[in-house]
Amino acid sequence: MKHIIIGLLFLLPFTKGIAQEFNVTVQVTSPMVEGSEKKIFETLQQELYDFVNNTKWTNFSYKPEERIEGTILITVDQRSGEEFRGKMNLALRRPVYKASYNSPLFNYLDRDFDFTYVEFQAMEYSDNVYTSNLTSAIAYYLYIYLGLDGDSFARMGGAPYYAKAQNIVNMGQNAREKGWKAFESQKNRYWLIENLTNPAYSSVREAMYRYHRHGLDIMADDVEAGRAGINESLELLRKANRERPGLFILQLFLEAKRDELINIYSQASPMDKTKAVNILKEIDPANANRYQKILEAAK
Repeated sequence: MKHIIIGLLFLLPFTKGIAQEFNVTVQVTSPMVEGSEKKIFETLQQELYDFVNNTKWTNFSYKPEERIEGTILITVDQRSGEEFRGKMNLALRRPVYKASYNSPLFNYLDRDFDFTYVEFQAMEYSDNVYTSNLTSAIAYYLYIYLGLDGDSFARMGGAPYYAKAQNIVNMGQNAREKGWKAFESQKNRYWLIENLTNPAYSSVREAMYRYHRHGLDIMADDVEAGRAGINESLELLRKANRERPGLFILQLFLEAKRDELINIYSQASPMDKTKAVNILKEIDPANANRYQKILEAAK
């Protein structure tokens, strides 16, 4: 279990060192890029792996079993010299107390990931200076990872990390690459951090905390009590949806948790099944047929 009091975090400047926070798989593929010089993508993959996992992002030391697990998959679709255009698949997992199961926290495809890269050139990044779209975007999502992980362990525990991600967005407003500005899309890096830091949508973050700490983490000892905690989180999500239908972070929560929720409630009592399905169909109507499976499952 996390040994830190997340609400009292103070982040250190960016430094290189022994891996502390992350155990993230990094992969770079280029199936659409023609040519025989594929080694540059192998070099990029290794350098990004080192950047992610061998950088000290906070002032806390994580034990090996506490390191945050996830994946970053970059698919390069086009290359012109040192200019690359592609997309980035991001996934984050969280361990469940007294279980071998890792619960998905984040599953997102960033379709606007253009960057400049020179092979073997040092990857430069600073929390206070926008140096490149490559390192800034990666650092942004690592702070999102830290924030989501923090929110799942402590009420509003991700706030210090979201502040770091917000700062990167602010510095990216003059960047030529897409993803940082409000007018470019309703679902991009700008709006992700806006939703996570906007007090009007705090019920989603509260739901994240209750879902994990009052729900999944106590299921090993008491399944029904854990499911009751998840019931509370669904009520908070319904509240957020009624106040702002189609909220981006709510959609992302459901994208990560949809299959898990179906499994959790398939073994619930008929009353809990019905209540959960009604809420899930209301907040995620596009997947109503999938939630119907909960009612059809035998306990």
